[in-house]
Amino acid sequence: MKKTNIYIVALLSIFFVLGCNDFLDVLPEGGTVTEDQKNAAIEANPGLLAADIAAMNANMIAYCGILGPSAHNDFGYAAACLYMDSNGADMPAANLGYNWFSPNSNYSDRVYTSTRTTFMWNLFYKQIASANIVLSSVDPETENPTLRGYMGQALAVRAFDYLHLAQLFQFTYKGHEQAKCVPIVTEKTTAEEAANNPRATVEDVYKLIIDDLNKSIGLLDGFKRLDKGYIDQSVAYGLRARANLVMNNWAAAANDADSALILSGAVPYTLAQASAPAFYDANDRNVLWANIITENNDIVLSGIINMPSHLCTFYTDGYIGVGVWKKINKPLYDRISAGDIRKQWWLNENLQSTLVSAPVYDEWRKTATAESDFGAYTNVKFGADGGTGGLYNQTPAQDWFLMRAEELILIRAEGLALSSNPAAAKALLEEFVNKNRMVNGSGYVAPSGPDALQEEIWLQRRIELWGEGFSFFDIMRLKKPVTRVENGVTSFPDAWQFNIPAEAPILRWLVPKSEIEANAGIREEDNNEKVNPPKP
Repeated sequence: MKKTNIYIVALLSIFFVLGCNDFLDVLPEGGTVTEDQKNAAIEANPGLLAADIAAMNANMIAYCGILGPSAHNDFGYAAACLYMDSNGADMPAANLGYNWFSPNSNYSDRVYTSTRTTFMWNLFYKQIASANIVLSSVDPETENPTLRGYMGQALAVRAFDYLHLAQLFQFTYKGHEQAKCVPIVTEKTTAEEAANNPRATVEDVYKLIIDDLNKSIGLLDGFKRLDKGYIDQSVAYGLRARANLVMNNWAAAANDADSALILSGAVPYTLAQASAPAFYDANDRNVLWANIITENNDIVLSGIINMPSHLCTFYTDGYIGVGVWKKINKPLYDRISAGDIRKQWWLNENLQSTLVSAPVYDEWRKTATAESDFGAYTNVKFGADGGTGGLYNQTPAQDWFLMRAEELILIRAEGLALSSNPAAAKALLEEFVNKNRMVNGSGYVAPSGPDALQEEIWLQRRIELWGEGFSFFDIMRLKKPVTRVENGVTSFPDAWQFNIPAEAPILRWLVPKSEIEANAGIREEDNNEKVNPPKP
């Protein structure tokens, strides 16, 4: 079997060998170009770095870029989102051999030799390496607006990656500031340092995240991106809002979310837009940042190694079509108001939703089997590429949303609620839900008080952001248990019917064995505690 592990030290070695564009590193006479010469060449022609920016973003939609073509759960960042949501309490699915995310649902992924552990580690460190290549190729004092935009994007991407690693491999920031997190690798890290690079503290990793985002926001001032697949200043503000939310910097989180919304001009889906299958087009008014997928992307051409294959109920040519329907857990579904259009994002007990036409139902019934457990609570949130159109498009080229207005509104509301302005938070939450999600335009009343509001905002995040990769991080940052069974009610298969206490050791991912073997700075005893998966 082809070896697929990608160690930090190996990635860094590639980084030092290739630099930005490898053709820049070798003179015609065979001599080596110095860093100053390379920076000067790029300063004179910023377009030389454009391919590295594109490559940095392409990591997020790579076809089998970490584990190889035998792994049908390796299709970039959207796959990581499914890993995380499958760890949570809100996304049950059938316990079938065709379900590539079963090990995430039963927590057998918490093994340090697991390919899934390798994926979650290497996905983000590979992109960090790409960001570091960009940062090492530009004079940090440049005044060239294009190069400043490139640096700003690379810093924001690196912060995005470390924000994920920090929340996966250690408990949340507050109360765990001095706990061991992940190794820090920047454009200044040498290969020798990477080979002996201990796990930095949570505090140090978040300091890097905030520092990177502070610089990014300044560098991206006035930068105009090509499309929403790239990061601009509004997205950098949104990323800093996320980081401040985790750190409990409530007022800063609210302010950053507000800045992101104002700069981007993004606004939520209207009630009408939320009343049809959506979440497939980055051009939508609520999207700030997305993985833009085209029909010629490798993950699309694969047919089945992509997000729609595993998540979009309308795309039955993928794993959905052989029974791996993704659902909402009944206890959460039952908490959604009957007047909330989002209740229609899942089939009800009678397999009905106002978002779905009769011909589509007929097609699903032909596809479904008793083993697949198709039925109530199956999601219809994520529309087919280009919309349903009666029947539907069987091309799995839906864009994957990375940041949208609704998330930022909820961040702003939580930040306001916990920073001595619960009245403003309550008003903001009621305005969003009543105007954009309630069928009659009214009827939703948010609770009062910071604690009650935070609990309600968590509920709204679970509903609004279902399936988008946020639920596990919310469990971690809010120090919540994973509650799959409530008063005996659950939609999870028998083998996955368990609850996990808040901050239980099983919630943390393990540093991969491959990293420990390659990195002298991390010993076996430096890893997170190894525990057995929970029992139903």
